[in-house]
Amino acid sequence: MGNGDGKKKIAMVVSECSFDKALMPLILGSSGRALDAEVHIFFTFFGLNLLKKGFKPKLKGLMRPFTGMMIRKMKKEKVPVFEELIDQCRELGVKFYACSTSMKLMNVKKEDLIEGCEVAGAATFLKIALDADVTLFI
Repeated sequence: MGNGDGKKKIAMVVSECSFDKALMPLILGSSGRALDAEVHIFFTFFGLNLLKKGFKPKLKGLMRPFTGMMIRKMKKEKVPVFEELIDQCRELGVKFYACSTSMKLMNVKKEDLIEGCEVAGAATFLKIALDADVTLFI
């Protein structure tokens, strides 16, 4: 498997945009790149929000008011916050894909997205995922 040069390939699908669902693929993505794996993350449905400029994920439900407290705790413990993780992933070469169908359904334009995102359909991403050593749905 992988891309033919011996490098492992990781493919993730992200369909939600809550605080925990936002951090998980970015932590795994940057860790995968640190292990020299090729990393591809496909953002679909509400996960697409994570690629929008200025978006800030929040905890869900009754925990939502504690989002700020969690961010302060992360900074104190020197755990990168969402924006830092996005930048770190892009610097490391993690590939971000915005689902073209979700973009249409949610009226999101390419210019609404952060730099470095590719727009791709499900079939395009599935070709990547079919060749991956690790596939995750977050």
